[in-house]
Amino acid sequence: MELIKKFFRGVFKGLDGLRKILHLLLLLVIFGVLVGALQSSIPTLPADAALVIRPVGEIVEQPSGDAFDRALAEAQGLGSGETTLRDLTDAIAAAKGDKRIKTLVLDFDEMSGAGQPTLDEFARAVTDFRKSGKKVVATGLGFSRDTYYVAAHADELYLDPQGLVVLEGYERYRNYYKSALDKLGIDINVFRVGTYKSAVEPYIRDDMSPADREASQAFVNSLWETYVGVVAKARGLKPEDLRTYADTLATQVKDAKGNTAKVALDAKLVTALKTPIQVEERIIALSSKDEETESYRSVDLKDYLRVVRTEDKIAKHPDSRIAVIIGSGEIVDGGGGGGVIAGDDTAELIRKARLDKDIKALVLRIDSPGGSVTASEKIYRELLAFKRTKRPVVISMGDLAASGGYYISAPADEIWASPATITGSIGIFGLFPTAPRTFEKLGIGVDGVGTTPLSGELRIDRPIGPAASMLLQSTIEHGYEEFLARVSLGRKKTRDEIDKIAQGRVWTGRDALRLGLVDKLGSLDEAVASAAKRAGLADGKYERDYLEAEKSFAQQLLTNLEAKAASVLVKTVKTEALGGFGFGAAASLDGPTRAALLAARRDFGPIERSVLRFNRYALSGQVYAHCFCTPY
Repeated sequence: MELIKKFFRGVFKGLDGLRKILHLLLLLVIFGVLVGALQSSIPTLPADAALVIRPVGEIVEQPSGDAFDRALAEAQGLGSGETTLRDLTDAIAAAKGDKRIKTLVLDFDEMSGAGQPTLDEFARAVTDFRKSGKKVVATGLGFSRDTYYVAAHADELYLDPQGLVVLEGYERYRNYYKSALDKLGIDINVFRVGTYKSAVEPYIRDDMSPADREASQAFVNSLWETYVGVVAKARGLKPEDLRTYADTLATQVKDAKGNTAKVALDAKLVTALKTPIQVEERIIALSSKDEETESYRSVDLKDYLRVVRTEDKIAKHPDSRIAVIIGSGEIVDGGGGGGVIAGDDTAELIRKARLDKDIKALVLRIDSPGGSVTASEKIYRELLAFKRTKRPVVISMGDLAASGGYYISAPADEIWASPATITGSIGIFGLFPTAPRTFEKLGIGVDGVGTTPLSGELRIDRPIGPAASMLLQSTIEHGYEEFLARVSLGRKKTRDEIDKIAQGRVWTGRDALRLGLVDKLGSLDEAVASAAKRAGLADGKYERDYLEAEKSFAQQLLTNLEAKAASVLVKTVKTEALGGFGFGAAASLDGPTRAALLAARRDFGPIERSVLRFNRYALSGQVYAHCFCTPY
């Protein structure tokens, strides 16, 4: 009997061992399939090639949304709607000294726009590339204000004979919701400090206040003057030539019997009028011909970055590093995905840099209208902790560094901005919506008792009471004083000196330099070089290290699988919808149409963002340092 038990015990033990082995093998097979599915081969880079850059949608500091949404948009043929500035500048910088790249081609048909400081960084990269002696060719069916800013810096700028160049200037129009809220019976109780703190105006007015109109007109005029000066210099024109073109375009086109391309050519805004085939022939002459395609040898932005970034990873790098953290979007509490500056995530990145002894300086690149004061304070405190290690902190401002965006800039050793950066807006506010009239319209009465002066004063179904109003306004005023104190300390000025230029007033970078809110005007590259100099690092003795919120292996795997799933999903839907031929409606969208759709998405975006902001601002007990100051 004992022998039989031993026999079966051995059999079961052997089977269990076999099960474990098979289980392990299965996991290895699955893992191998996943890795194989997620890996992509490094493309081959042809010799004597043209680097073709076709920015898609808006140029941003960081992508917004999640990987699944971006992959879904790309699979639909719309692109992600965004191109990161870093991708553009990294590729152009690498191509400058790359013997395999003979020409840089800029195609703007799918680009919808960007802020002027972002465009300036892009244009600076193009200008620097030209120092190599290689040609830059810009081409497009048409050029808007934003695309023309960069295109003007090319050696050769070609417009389609059916094309148009529109320099529409800058404007600032917003939606106002007071009448709509009145119809809904909703009262917006506002608590703020700052004559010019206009972020709350859309909820309490039906039009722009005189103070906001004054500040807005000043900074859009400043943006336009900067634009005209930079573009005119790039094209070898006089600023008044561009102003005349923009002011009289409609009349000129009428006189030219609708020939918009001829008007642009006569104004010397473009080098020549060429069809896409003629542009292709010109690029072949500048680089080399691909006999198989009968076109020029080329590599696109995505493939080129995969090549050069792979080569960079295996190259030897200096031990000393300058940490660069990109902060783009509204400042929000907690963690977050793309498109926002999450207080917890950003503070953790700064802490990571502080604990890394090989990091000799920190550069924080900010593109933000502000947001939560508590999240801003969390980032501010981590920057102070980094400074206490005796390593420099340098701020580089992008399109926006206003309100909370300036709050987190305050402790820096040095602040850099673009002449067109929108900054300042030093002030805070709070909103508390109540809707007693809505309840009355519905026939719902509200009555009861309480134990303290604050009892029942912060209910949505009752008007806000005097004790609650006093409490909230006092909190806002204290927050404003704290804001002034932080800026005064960082800028080495008195409280009253800062208060005179604060009050929620928005300034451009050029004005901010004059007022002492920033130290220097220049690009991110110049800010990094300045940080290295402050840290005592010589050129070539350090590398730039972009710090980003890390994902676990499981999170990264899931993100990649979601992206692939999105692509497969759209391809499947296209195939089934059209009888298996694999063509979807999006596949027929040409570049300009995609750009128009992406621009429309951008134009309707402010309404959606206003609703989302209101949802955040209506949270009880929260105060905000936010600037509604984006020019479109």
